[in-house]
Amino acid sequence: MTVSQPVQVSCIVPAYNEGPRLRAVLEALLAQPLIDEIIVVDDGSSDDTVAVAQAIAGVVVHRMGQNGGKTRALAAGIARARGDSLLFIDADLSGLAADDLERLIAPVRAGRADMSISLRRNAPRPWHWIGLDYISGERMMRRALLEDGLDELAALPRFGFEVWLNRRCVAHRARIAVVRWDAVDSPLKSAKFGVWAGVKADLRMMGDLFSSASPIELLRQIVQMRRQVI
Repeated sequence: MTVSQPVQVSCIVPAYNEGPRLRAVLEALLAQPLIDEIIVVDDGSSDDTVAVAQAIAGVVVHRMGQNGGKTRALAAGIARARGDSLLFIDADLSGLAADDLERLIAPVRAGRADMSISLRRNAPRPWHWIGLDYISGERMMRRALLEDGLDELAALPRFGFEVWLNRRCVAHRARIAVVRWDAVDSPLKSAKFGVWAGVKADLRMMGDLFSSASPIELLRQIVQMRRQVI
């Protein structure tokens, strides 16, 4: 795509030390013609994440310089994105295919939903029971759903983005489409970083969730978002 061509769907991929997994994700994104722009935001990686992304034609790479967390990486990607629809995809997925992406994009593109959210095969069992992964990193939405609240991102913790998105979704009573990805997995942090480092990473993420919203608000988000599922 040239700069002069219109951009409808911008895909933002935040990545931190995801060199071993990133290529497969980008190849799936490039195989999906509904995606007009792919932006990898490197969050200060110390491995070959940048080299992997730069080696693939059609991928825009934005470098953060130093590690600032997922929220800031996504904020930078949104600022750079040119599309009127935004697709967020994590960099560590396995089993992702172009068809999965089409099914995530389609409900918003067709106007049936305001936001679509993935439900991966290995999402925690409670999320399968309720039919909603409320902290899924794979989402599609119109930019207008979050545009007037982007200045709030600077105050969020490293992993507060999904909770913030949920808050926007509830406030706007957005229609939600849940898209089951029965062949897509996200690796456990212990598999990526080792047992103890993985445990610490999970604890940091949970700490960020609870610093972004109280347990009561998180529960209310889940209940209200489930009601908004189409």
